[in-house]
Amino acid sequence: MARLGRRGSMRTMRAEPANVWRRTVYGVVRRIPSGRVATYGLVGMIAGRPLAARAVGNALRHCDERDLPFHRVVHADGLPAFPGHRTRLQREGVHFVGPRVDMNRYLWSPRLPQRQTKRPSL
Repeated sequence: MARLGRRGSMRTMRAEPANVWRRTVYGVVRRIPSGRVATYGLVGMIAGRPLAARAVGNALRHCDERDLPFHRVVHADGLPAFPGHRTRLQREGVHFVGPRVDMNRYLWSPRLPQRQTKRPSL
């Protein structure tokens, strides 16, 4: 349970889960290898929130860590998200087809943890 700040501040209560979410997103983004890209939706799925592409973008927008390779995260259609995005990706060897990243070639395919399922006894 989140600890309450002074006089039960709701702002403090919401800050802790947001920070946990951001750290989780940053951890996923750090795993994207150089020369590969991931979509905001893929990062959200790996971080545990499959429908949170917009939340991933918000977490990255608030990032102040200079060494985080946030430029490796692109829109689902392969379009870069900010000025200079394309240049940074091209420096890492990522090629574009028109204005979009060649997603067939450069999309990161992480190993996802295997889900344990119960098998019925025969």
